[in-house]
Amino acid sequence: MHQNPHGRYADFQESYERANAARTPNSARGIPVQRPPQPPRSGPGEPYDSGPRTRRRGKAKRILISALVVLLVVAAGTYFWADSKLRKEVDLSKVIDRPAGGEGTNYLIVGSDSRKGMSAAQRKSLHTGGNAEAGQRTDSMMILHTGASGRTLISLPRDSNVTIPKFRGSESGTIRAAMGANKLNASYAFDGPQLLVRTVEYNTGLHIDHYAEIGFTGFANIVDAMGGVEMNLDKGFTDKWSGADFQTGKQTLDGTQALAYVRTRHAFTGSDLDRTKNQQKFLSTLASQVATPGTLLNPFTLYPVMSAGLDTLVVDKDMNPYLLGKMFFAMKDVSGGDGKSLNMPISGSVGGNLQWDRPKVKQLVGELKNDDPVTVKSDR
Repeated sequence: MHQNPHGRYADFQESYERANAARTPNSARGIPVQRPPQPPRSGPGEPYDSGPRTRRRGKAKRILISALVVLLVVAAGTYFWADSKLRKEVDLSKVIDRPAGGEGTNYLIVGSDSRKGMSAAQRKSLHTGGNAEAGQRTDSMMILHTGASGRTLISLPRDSNVTIPKFRGSESGTIRAAMGANKLNASYAFDGPQLLVRTVEYNTGLHIDHYAEIGFTGFANIVDAMGGVEMNLDKGFTDKWSGADFQTGKQTLDGTQALAYVRTRHAFTGSDLDRTKNQQKFLSTLASQVATPGTLLNPFTLYPVMSAGLDTLVVDKDMNPYLLGKMFFAMKDVSGGDGKSLNMPISGSVGGNLQWDRPKVKQLVGELKNDDPVTVKSDR
């Protein structure tokens, strides 16, 4: 029988295709490839579970989250503890005829000569004199302005000649007549912090946003809780009235010495004006040393310091620990060079009291209200 040659060719082609298909990978023919199990791999970008390392990372993450939660709870507890200890006794809403607020924030910082709670032995060792029930006055008064243009610390000499205007009595609530020309610190003696704020605002035209006051005992206790404050004195001085006895150079002042340092005025030719400069220098240095990691991150230092200050700190009703912290950091900035410190400009004296330089005061207040860089300088 004759065989068709075309049939033999077809059989050959079919056999060739079957053999070629056997050599072609399944992936090329659309058939899923069955791979043997792969061992776990680790490292950046690897798609497989890294086994024990992943579990270790998960444990570390849980520990970190737990630590953060604990820190937040401690921070919140500290905040509310501190807020509960603040003596929010000054109601600025009762101050009448207040000037309009400006840019930035203005704190009135007061150091009073309160002897409340001091024993006779303490009054003797601190050279404060008087007695525990003696009427109190202000030993130091400063305006701290904070804003976009930096920080400015302005001392108001306690013997400044000012006008005590009409005011609302802090206890009676009734409007009382103006008391006329007097020393600035007399306004505090007459009716306390609210009249002092009223007098400062009336004579400057500057709106006071917050008030903070500390007495002799609290001041000394803060310094002692800090373990002292290191000062570098350009010149030594002594004063039997305050108990000051300092040498030139670096030294660490304890609470008693610190109080003597900020109260001394009889040892200086500029009297109260020189004293205010020392007060600025010390408070800025104190704030600078408080606002350090060694204090803020060490509970064995932080809590005693906070407790010593909060027990005697009198503030306005709107003050809180956050604002108080901002105030301290602003004072630190002044000592660090990111700010200015000066006395209220003085032009002379009237009846032994210091007379403010009114044109310069007006310029200074205008710069503070607008939060402009302060260009005014005090000559004394």
